[in-house]
Amino acid sequence: MATPTPGLTTTVEDGVAILTLNRPEVRNAFDDALIAALTAAYETAIADPAAVAILLRANGPVFCSGGDLNWMRRMAAYSREENLADAERLGALMRTIDLSPKPTLVRIHGSAFAGATGLIACNDIAVAVPEAEFAVTEVRIGLIPAVISPYLVRAMGARQARRYFLTAERFSAATALELGLVHEVVPAEALDAAIARHLKALKAASPASLGATKALVAAVDRPLDDAVIADTARRIADQRASADGREGVTAFLEKRKPNWGAA
Repeated sequence: MATPTPGLTTTVEDGVAILTLNRPEVRNAFDDALIAALTAAYETAIADPAAVAILLRANGPVFCSGGDLNWMRRMAAYSREENLADAERLGALMRTIDLSPKPTLVRIHGSAFAGATGLIACNDIAVAVPEAEFAVTEVRIGLIPAVISPYLVRAMGARQARRYFLTAERFSAATALELGLVHEVVPAEALDAAIARHLKALKAASPASLGATKALVAAVDRPLDDAVIADTARRIADQRASADGREGVTAFLEKRKPNWGAA
């Protein structure tokens, strides 16, 4: 039975916890309420003995457009301390997905921008359609992709991350595949079958072995630690509170070009 929460629907079907972003009217943009709901949903799925794996998907034509405009308006008026707490909550969501002992999958049926690319990079298996587009857009509004950066750099490599973080350019699903952000690109009509194929393989494995294997990969890859996570939250809080951060977000919300360097 599906359980609705603000902007999110959760259900467990045939051993899979399915989390569905359900804000199509705002292109599934996330805000503080959705971040909290997602974090709680992942924690519940991780603790649920009926769930072998966790699948993130979305309703509507867009997978996720990044941050919600109303949330960004509130952030523009936040103090540095409020920005820090807000960023730490997003960081906690990313860390929860990344450290899940259960396999995590993401079904990308449409475009994903800004923080949504971080959500994708946190997951173990990412499958997208050819029409999907991606972009890490923070610099265009005077911010930096701080909280999502450890996961994107790990997925794409530092060299490619430099380019796409700095230019904020859009890139295709084919490019995302080459970069390592997604694992597979399939036609829309084959998307559910591809997800089902991965889930079948996961269900054939020992649940304990799956968790142990994820821990093994993290151990040999020298995982992120609390200091890195805290540092990324501090960096985005500083940037949001900076002159360029406030000017960039304000200009974006007012649909005008930013006046960089303005006092």
